[in-house]
Amino acid sequence: MKFSLWMGMTALLGILAAGCNGGSYGVLQPNPEDLCKCLPIEPDILDFRHLAKHVPIPAVAAEELGVDTILSWTQDAFVDPSAPRTGRELQLFHIANAFLQEASVNGADCDVHFEISQTADKSASRVIVETPVDSEYCTARQNAQSQLAKRGFKLDSQHGGELPLALPVEVFGLAFEDFDHNRGSAQVATIWELHPATVNLLP
Repeated sequence: MKFSLWMGMTALLGILAAGCNGGSYGVLQPNPEDLCKCLPIEPDILDFRHLAKHVPIPAVAAEELGVDTILSWTQDAFVDPSAPRTGRELQLFHIANAFLQEASVNGADCDVHFEISQTADKSASRVIVETPVDSEYCTARQNAQSQLAKRGFKLDSQHGGELPLALPVEVFGLAFEDFDHNRGSAQVATIWELHPATVNLLP
């Protein structure tokens, strides 16, 4: 019984891990360039802490912080897959200056996946930021796509990945604690994210 339960949990975590990584370009979409029409293929039940992630950004004052602060937050050894938002996860944060290193569309859940760092150095430690597939974030997704296109970088369900050069950005988002799995590049150094969040490229 215990072995079967363990195997089931292992399989579930494996599916979650495969679905959480940005840059899943093998998934064909009917409108690959329209980020607002991306169709998630991952059932909500397999999405880690789905209800906690898919919430609106509240209209409250944001606390200022930097990427390095997020990297310093203590990470829990275990995060319950159905845990509601608590503590820090109820706070809205604003990062006025960070550097975007990677941008892609998750082929499983259609969230737009960004990796940001404190400095422009490609080897700098990174934090994941995600703009959800939810319709209320449609404009934010299109804005990020348009801003990147103006800088020669194509972002849609079939294109994305590591940027040639890091780009300055600002971010608004809620803190979110994910679980430890293959979630992005080797430079991602924490399971803490800003999710949901919006990303705006700076001049």
